Amino acid sequence: MKDKIILKSTDLFLNLGFKSVTMDDIANEMGISKKTIYQHFQNKTKLVEATALHVFENISHGIDCICELDKNPIEEIYEIKRFVMLHLKDEKSSPQYQLQKYYPKIYATLKTKQFEKMLGCVTQNLERGVSQGLYRDSIEIDFVARLYFNSMVSLKDQDIFPRENFSMQMLMNSYLEYHLRGICSEKGLQTLTHLHTNLN
Repeated sequence: MKDKIILKSTDLFLNLGFKSVTMDDIANEMGISKKTIYQHFQNKTKLVEATALHVFENISHGIDCICELDKNPIEEIYEIKRFVMLHLKDEKSSPQYQLQKYYPKIYATLKTKQFEKMLGCVTQNLERGVSQGLYRDSIEIDFVARLYFNSMVSLKDQDIFPRENFSMQMLMNSYLEYHLRGICSEKGLQTLTHLHTNLN
């Protein structure tokens, strides 16, 4: 039952927002009593924490699976982007933003986990790109990896990028283009152009 509650709550939170969804909403959607939820989760904050970690673990696992495919590093970045977008429902409710605003402690824990995960993943991608001659060998890998993480976080900041002016899809595509054009070698740029031709 605990897993079912987490799955249904994740779905509701991602679609409607952490703030908007109440314990009553979750109970009604599942056709169970609120008391049943409280048997597994002390309060809404505990449930929010469990669902946020569930989403993080799911996405981390998916990213690991993509990295194991050992694709061309440029393709790998786009593949990860597609996977993340699919899992975050295009962020209609901006879950990350709501988490930051209403559950700052959970957000801080999650951000640390995301940072560790992403830093490792991006560093590997950069190292592979350099060794394959797709990225310039003069790039400062640790600097670029940290910058990449920071930029990805700021894309979700609605004070900087209000959703009515910038869709998440547009932001991600524009940022990846910006990121890759900044680090690609001539060979990498050819791969990027070829990839764009196939994507469009």
